[in-house]
Parts: sequence; C-alpha cells; structure tokens
Amino acid sequence: MTPVLAATRLRLITDLNLPEVRRVSELAHHEEAVPTGHRFLDLQLPGGGWPVGSMVELLQDEPARNVWQLVAPALSELAQQQPGPVVLVGSPFEPFAPSLQSRGLDPSRLLRIEADKPKPRLWAAEQALRCADVCAVLAWLPQCKSAELRRLQLVAAEHKQLLFVMRPVRARQESSPAKLRLQIEPDQGLQVRILKRKGPPLDQPVELPEHPQRLAALLQSRKGRAQPAIPQPEERSHVLDRTLSLA
Repeated sequence: MTPVLAATRLRLITDLNLPEVRRVSELAHHEEAVPTGHRFLDLQLPGGGWPVGSMVELLQDEPARNVWQLVAPALSELAQQQPGPVVLVGSPFEPFAPSLQSRGLDPSRLLRIEADKPKPRLWAAEQALRCADVCAVLAWLPQCKSAELRRLQLVAAEHKQLLFVMRPVRARQESSPAKLRLQIEPDQGLQVRILKRKGPPLDQPVELPEHPQRLAALLQSRKGRAQPAIPQPEERSHVLDRTLSLA
C-alpha cells in the first residue's frame, strides 16, 4: 500500500462518526453523573461529575480532612432533590454543622453510623446502598480489601447509588475496582489528583478554592470593613480581664 493511500484511509477512519467508539484522547461518558459543584473538576471527570452507580475512591493522609469541601456541593444538590438522608459510615469525626451550612448542606440530613471494626462498617455501607431513600453513602474503610470493595461497587451499581469510599494514601499501591480514584492533597486551597478515570491520564492536580463561593464572599466583605480600634488599657472591660486570666 502506498503512503498516500494509507494516509487517505487513515483520514477516512478518523473522520467517521462512531458514537460507540471512544478515542484515547477523549473522556468516557457515564450514563448518569452528578455535578461536583467544582467547575474545573467537572471538566476533568467522565460525564462531567460524580458517577452514579459507581464507587468514587478518595485517598488522603488525614481521615475526614477536606472531604466535605470536596463533596458537600454535590450532596447539597442531591439533598434538595431527594428526601432521604446522606449516610456516613465510620466517620472519624462528627461533621461541623456551621461549616456544612456554609456549603449549602443541611446537617440534619446526615445519618451517622458508628462502627469501629471493618466487617460492621462493610455491612452498614452495603445495607445503606440497598435503601432506595438514601441520597448517598460515604464510608471510611481504611482496612478494606479489594474483593470487599468490589462487592460494594456491585451493590452501588445495582441500586444506582452514589458511593464515596475514603481510604489512606498508602492504599494507592493496591488494586481497586473504583472507576474514579482521587487523591486529596491539602494546600493553600485544595488539590485533587486524578489517579484513575475512564480517559487519558492527567499529570497535574486540579486546584480548587479553599472556601465555597458564599463563604468566600462573606470573608471578602469582612476584610473590606474597617478594623475596630484597639481599646486602651484603662478602657478594657472586666469580662475581658477575667477571660484572659482563665486562658
């Protein structure tokens, strides 16, 4: 075959409109996805958001740190559309209600299940996924094995549930059935490194703002206000004196 003919045939194949064929340079599209609430992150995720019916694995050094900053916008939207709870399994800390409210998520919509051992956590997460009224499931599973994660993935797919699984960064070296795998790297804001997705690899992390839009606007407005005058020693109140003496 001559080079000219080969180039012509290659061009014809490239120009074909085949929706069922995905090029290596393109992101795959999930059947259903929930926007993350972070525009720059959505641009890098297949389907433009968190995949419904598929496990999202979040890896981080410190459990619970920055998780809400990442997932609260999507959970807030889901909670407005569905009446059921957001289930937390094995959360290491109780969520801070004012922070959730600043991110648009009503703390009363959270159902926290305390379980210390791996098997009860897995059982609770699986049962929550099977409940049709549940908006989403967040499970902290630091000791979970790949086979156990695969079972949760199958249950989430069967019941079309949004599932987040939190694991330590050291689990990055282990295999995982998650179709979307992210590593959270706290910085001045928040950096999300995409370790696994249906599409081409992404070398650079996605940088997200430190505060949600509403909270950032409030903080900015406070910065613009005049700073209160520092009282002179003779003007200090007795209440303040007692507070300092107790510190």
